[in-house]
Amino acid sequence: MSLIRHSNVFDPFSLDLWDPFEGFPFGSGSGSNSVFPRISSDSETAAFAGARIDWKETPEANVFKADVPGLKKEEVKVEIEDGNVLQISGERNKEQEEKNDKWHRVERSSGKFMRRFRLPEDAKTEQIKASMENGVLTVTVPKEEVKKPEVKPVQITG
Repeated sequence: MSLIRHSNVFDPFSLDLWDPFEGFPFGSGSGSNSVFPRISSDSETAAFAGARIDWKETPEANVFKADVPGLKKEEVKVEIEDGNVLQISGERNKEQEEKNDKWHRVERSSGKFMRRFRLPEDAKTEQIKASMENGVLTVTVPKEEVKKPEVKPVQITG
């Protein structure tokens, strides 16, 4: 059984695995001498796996906003799997090291990321739109219109 997490709140639509040791110094895969193995089988995925994504629902659509600073739109993929799973993925490559360069600090993350979200049944997956501006990817998934039942007046006799 896997637990599901989205912004520290249980979210039945997110497919992210919950890591109970996230934030601890020994973590789950923070290094080769970690007490616990990585959740991901791809050693580079965990390096940039924490792409932060907001998900809001409006009356017309589900809107996802992902922080992907420094990435070009060609480096990010938005896909639908199994008919109702939104997958946002990409990769940030390491900066090329020159022999004459002397690095003092490396804090920017690199590697692959992937986030998956199970969409509600009313999602119009064939009409998804995605755009990127200033390092923010916006994915809009329109919703089916909910038709209100027609109310017909009934004549009272008698």
